[in-house]
Amino acid sequence: MNAVTLNDTEAIAIGAGILGTGGGGSTYLNRLRLDNELRHSGRPLPIMRADDVPDDALVCAVGGMGAPTVSNEKLQEGREIMRAVRALEAHLRQPMHAIIIGEIGGGNALGPLVVALQLGLPAVDGDGMGRAFPELQMDTFMIDGIAPSPFALADTHGNIAIFPRIGSAKQAEEFARSLTIEMGGSAALVMPVMSGAALKRAIIRDTLSLAKRIGDHVLDCRARSIEPARTIAKLCKGRILFIGKITDVERRTVQGFARGRLKIAPFHSAAPPTLPMAEPRDVLQIDFQNEYLIARLGDEVLCAVPDLITIVSLDDGEAIGTESLRYGLRVAALGMPAPKELKTPEALAVLGPRAFGYDADFCPLPGDLL
Repeated sequence: MNAVTLNDTEAIAIGAGILGTGGGGSTYLNRLRLDNELRHSGRPLPIMRADDVPDDALVCAVGGMGAPTVSNEKLQEGREIMRAVRALEAHLRQPMHAIIIGEIGGGNALGPLVVALQLGLPAVDGDGMGRAFPELQMDTFMIDGIAPSPFALADTHGNIAIFPRIGSAKQAEEFARSLTIEMGGSAALVMPVMSGAALKRAIIRDTLSLAKRIGDHVLDCRARSIEPARTIAKLCKGRILFIGKITDVERRTVQGFARGRLKIAPFHSAAPPTLPMAEPRDVLQIDFQNEYLIARLGDEVLCAVPDLITIVSLDDGEAIGTESLRYGLRVAALGMPAPKELKTPEALAVLGPRAFGYDADFCPLPGDLL
């Protein structure tokens, strides 16, 4: 991609929702904001390749922090991230050259595009996750050793906090999470600030283009009245883990996260009582913390983080976020391989199953997402 226009936003939103693995915030709300900014600016948003960013340029990753369940109900004012970027520029006494997508998943893929338009800056085709993750230390920028500070948080009331120095990415997560809760459960985040040289070393390239490509395929399936799940799985080098109906959802907001689990039963379990009900071993259970983390059929782990687990509607291929789960939805659960950058020993120590407390080794799906 070299630009984003009004004709691209629907496809990007669909693809970002699928890559979001249940998290990243609402694509619907941020697509509305992006469309509005594109109309207001009267021009496309320029998109840069990571390799075209000058080594000595200053760039920053941006996004939203907090539980998706909160961000859906507590609407943004609209210029929180822009104000946080400007505050960091004033603090550093140096302008930003481009905006980086912090995570390509969900609304956090679209919010940075809105900010880039507001600031008159290009956005870079790539991100630090290739999906969405719940915590700040879980991206390739932090894994590569890029400094987490300075970083900034802003809320809807114009309050801005800058952390000039912090000891580690994990501390940044803990401090920022606490402040986000004080800011009402959702906040704008600018982190990390880095040079173009560091960006090229750590970024997962071309994920914005991938999101649009996924969305284009889903739209094509809709136009031809084809169920999109298999097309999505094939395009993303993954597979369908399970098809059925959501029969149970346990969800709560704890310490700034949407945590819980869901169960998907095969369709025959919802049939008349003359047919046998599904046994527990036939019901797919997925645990989530903002994002879907591990999918199990009985005692068998079918897919686990950092590989992508996403849930899409059987009817139109629309991704279903953790905040939108409800009983009765007809869905397909998809498993897709993670980008290679997330499968190194250093990365798995931070974002593998054991990093989330699961007593399971990472068994990767074949291939790489990119």
